[in-house]
Amino acid sequence: MASNEKVHVEHDSPTHSSSQIPELRNAKIMEVANADYALALSTGPQLRATSWRSIQLYAILIIAYMGSLSNGFDGSVMSAVNGMDQYLAYFNLSGREAGGGVGTVTAIIFGIYSIGSIVGVTISGPIADRFGRRGGMFVGSIIIITGAIVITLAKSVSYLLAGRFVLGFGVAITTTAAPSYVVEMAPPQWRGRLVGMYNTFYYSGSILCTGITIATGRMSGTASWRIPLGIQIGPAAILAFFVMFIPESPRWLMAVGRNDEARQILAKYHGDGDANAPLVLLEWKEFEESIRLDASDKRWWDYSELFNTRNARYRTSMMLLMGFFGQWSGNGLGYFLTILFANAGANTQNQRLTLNFVNTVISAIGAVIGTSLSDKVGRRRMWFWGTLGCAGTLAIVTACTAKWGASGANPAGANAAIAFIFIFGFVFSLTYTPLQAIYTTECLDYNTRAKGMAINAFAVSCASFLNTYAGPIALQKISWKYYLVYVVWDLVEALIIYLCAVETKGRTLEELDEIFRDPHPVKASMAKKKVAIVEKAGGAALVEVSDDHA
Repeated sequence: MASNEKVHVEHDSPTHSSSQIPELRNAKIMEVANADYALALSTGPQLRATSWRSIQLYAILIIAYMGSLSNGFDGSVMSAVNGMDQYLAYFNLSGREAGGGVGTVTAIIFGIYSIGSIVGVTISGPIADRFGRRGGMFVGSIIIITGAIVITLAKSVSYLLAGRFVLGFGVAITTTAAPSYVVEMAPPQWRGRLVGMYNTFYYSGSILCTGITIATGRMSGTASWRIPLGIQIGPAAILAFFVMFIPESPRWLMAVGRNDEARQILAKYHGDGDANAPLVLLEWKEFEESIRLDASDKRWWDYSELFNTRNARYRTSMMLLMGFFGQWSGNGLGYFLTILFANAGANTQNQRLTLNFVNTVISAIGAVIGTSLSDKVGRRRMWFWGTLGCAGTLAIVTACTAKWGASGANPAGANAAIAFIFIFGFVFSLTYTPLQAIYTTECLDYNTRAKGMAINAFAVSCASFLNTYAGPIALQKISWKYYLVYVVWDLVEALIIYLCAVETKGRTLEELDEIFRDPHPVKASMAKKKVAIVEKAGGAALVEVSDDHA
């Protein structure tokens, strides 16, 4: 194991063969994207997944995951509640024969949440930059609690609209600060899994909500829908309280001049307590090169660094693609699953609520598997093949629903439609649930991350608004034919991903800047080098090797 003074890298030197360097004969050959990063991980103390430091880090990140769990409550709880006769009767909503509320009023109730998010993004980035990632999570969670109380006590549609607007406003702030915090706290070698788990917690809220609605749906009074709506307070309250006891992001601390605190946190959670660990030294060097004390994150009104260079525009475009594609790949139908199940032949309320719960569990399994694969398969490959899978499964749902769903003449055919709704949820969650958190945060550099995530939240809210406003109306007018819009669009998405998506796996956050500055970012992101770690007189070195040696 090399000392820190001796660790150096020779990846800029000419390619070597075993005849030139005898040590290569017994060296292990590796294919890597980033030579400095590979050397840092191969020398010095290694952070073990089961160490006490790692367990502390997991507990810290679980607090931040509450931001995603809060968001997960909304989509699932409204889908379930919208399928309850008690809720529809209390607010005199139409479309009960379709398995849930459809039409313009329901569209406004669902869509106002996205409008609140759109308004919220105007301050979410500046809050996370000015008060830190912890400050952003705290402010957002307090607003979420307020909105959840209003909709739980709602006595009219006006109450619902006001509460859902406030909820969306708070979620915009939380979903800007929380994923930024997670990606900045996660060690680079575990970044995909730890950041992917952030969005996976969406389903923790979903499972809890959809499970509870099966039981409360049997109640005759307003408690049937008020209890599920009220549970949204829980994760936001946990986040608001415990965020005061977790460390701040080391990148934010360095950006505001608190270098000693930043170095201590980085050493503790990335170097297993060793401030001179090679990985800590590499990250600190990159922090110093990339974090500027006069950058636009110090000016609340300045978003120019998201667009003022080709590098920045490419980063921003990738982040926006993930934002829009994550809402327009068919998951927009998720708000209306009870209606989809009714179209596919589920005729009773209890059937629809139970199927909604089963779908959530299956989707959660897909999200966990996708998260575990993200650091192995890579972001680009998962994104491309997952989107194609979404198109294929949704096409089968459409065909089965069209032929057998409403007629009841073929129960097996109707069951096939329901089964493929489950499979679609699995494929979408395996792909987009981890990547929506991982890819967006990785594509942004530190100085633009909070404001970039705010822009991402704006894009997601706009895309979501189109889903939630157009969905009830389209389902009322053209029923299952609406699914075809998503099938065609998924194919367009897959083509764009193939042509434009950059691979971000296997690199430090700061090192990605080199990729986005390359004239051909896609090609540069997939380039690999064959290297070997060898022991020399000066210490451990990383030597690039020729193909004839490998």
